Amino acid sequence: MYSFLEKELLEKIREKGVRKIFSANEPLIREGQFISSFPLIIKGMIRISRTNDDGNELLLYYLKENEVCAMSLTCCMAKLTSNVMAVAEEETEALMLPVSLLDKWMPEYPSWRQFVMQTFQMRFRELVETIDSIAFLKLDERLVKYFIDRYQKSGNPTYSSTHQELALQLNTSREVVSRLLKKLEKDGKIELSRNFIDFSGLV
Repeated sequence: MYSFLEKELLEKIREKGVRKIFSANEPLIREGQFISSFPLIIKGMIRISRTNDDGNELLLYYLKENEVCAMSLTCCMAKLTSNVMAVAEEETEALMLPVSLLDKWMPEYPSWRQFVMQTFQMRFRELVETIDSIAFLKLDERLVKYFIDRYQKSGNPTYSSTHQELALQLNTSREVVSRLLKKLEKDGKIELSRNFIDFSGLV
């Protein structure tokens, strides 16, 4: 777990962190919430997204083990409410750390400072990719990219949820997603069953 950090820092993380297990689809952070602690992912995967007043969701990026949410860090550092939602995609184990430690550790531990800066850089690149996808890709291309991105994060070539949930994450309608999925199935790229998609043919 986070073996790239200094030994002394790892001991402090174990000492100060509260280990929690989140069930699939359980929120860790809600939009508009003041963040008192931020998660270091030990196992599992978290979906970071934004929603509008109609409940439509825009996927921003995924987090896996040995990662932390850059958007949460920025809210912690600025003492602002969260502008994103974090939801466990699957059963996820995380260490919840008090936000006061974020600034405290920056000057004390070079590895922590580098980790935070690399996190900002990586998430910024993923946000740019998300914007590019919305601006330049057709919806069928975005759907394929969605599955490939999930696989790259989780290593799992399956999706267990409803077409409606998938449509919300792509900010479109269930009917459009269902039609695109049927086309991918007809082309032999995915296999559909009730609330389950095997997209191993895409990866």
